[in-house]
Amino acid sequence: MLSLFRALTGTVTSYQDGDFSFSLHWPQNDELSDLVAAHNALGEVLRKQRLDLVQRELLLDTMVQNTPVAMLLVSDAGPIVYANIAARQLLNQGRRLEGHQLEDILAHASPALLEALARGGDGLFTTKATGANTDIDEEDVYHLARRSFKLNGRKHELLLLRQLTMELRRQEVQTWKKVIRVISHELNNSLAPLTSLAHSGAELVRRGQTERLPQILGTIEERTRHLENFILGYARFAKLPTPRLETQHWQGFLTQLSEQVIFKQIGEAPAEPCAFDPAQLEQALLNLLKNAHESGSPADEVGLEVRRLHDAVRIDVLDRGPGMSDAVLTNALVPFYSTKRSGTGLGLALAREIAEAHGGRITLTNREGGGLTVTIILPLA
Repeated sequence: MLSLFRALTGTVTSYQDGDFSFSLHWPQNDELSDLVAAHNALGEVLRKQRLDLVQRELLLDTMVQNTPVAMLLVSDAGPIVYANIAARQLLNQGRRLEGHQLEDILAHASPALLEALARGGDGLFTTKATGANTDIDEEDVYHLARRSFKLNGRKHELLLLRQLTMELRRQEVQTWKKVIRVISHELNNSLAPLTSLAHSGAELVRRGQTERLPQILGTIEERTRHLENFILGYARFAKLPTPRLETQHWQGFLTQLSEQVIFKQIGEAPAEPCAFDPAQLEQALLNLLKNAHESGSPADEVGLEVRRLHDAVRIDVLDRGPGMSDAVLTNALVPFYSTKRSGTGLGLALAREIAEAHGGRITLTNREGGGLTVTIILPLA
């Protein structure tokens, strides 16, 4: 009996260490045999649960390691706790990342990734594509997602980096098909009545009944003006001229902008002047501020802030609307993509073209507490 109690103590200690391979044998048929049988049954249950858990962990690890999304788990103290294959290839040329300090790894990362991390929250950023054809000027678009939680009582952060370049290119193809359908539909809607009106006018002239000609000509003028404005809207995006840089003082520029659209200026504008195309930047900001008002944000929550960075100027357009879902955030900068029934999908795309024509870039980030921040970065040079 003493040996049995010692064996029970030993198996319980083994269970605490995660070893469930032990079982007991008691040859006598008494009350202790029921205890030994229950103890062995418990060990069998624990063995099965441990086997199921190991298999699930193996499956989960296989899925995480082979997902194209780069995953980094970082502890509050700084070292990287876990990184999958995609993260190692993206940030450390395929070498292990566990145990390294995140700031040491990011020292060799792209400035766009560093800026996206500094902004906080989720968002998009663009980096120059790397590969064999380095002479080809291409870009890769990534979506950064961040989640914080406690693991074993300590704060951790999960970073997810998802490459969206191929998805955006596929979306662009679908978008171009859509815009061709839209233009074709609009042209047909305008040309068909114009043809009919021209035929009616010619018939009236042939009969000598010219009293209805002014009405017919007025309708033709109205339809052609509508068609002209429609085409010009697309041509303005497709044929954006090279920016004509002029030295501008920010406060004067913002004051002139405030006369055309309502917004709340946040902070003081930089005192140093900056060189940019005032007409193009004004058009870009008008589009962004118009979107902010149409998002459902209260008018007094639509803000604009201009800040001087080390070698650039940052312009933030902020609102308190519903923000954007991941799907909309992914496609928002694609030309002709719009969630509005009557939207052309050119506002954000035109702002992006203007920012990039100035050598800058544009990013979109959901705000904490609701709303969206659209950021334009313009270089000082």
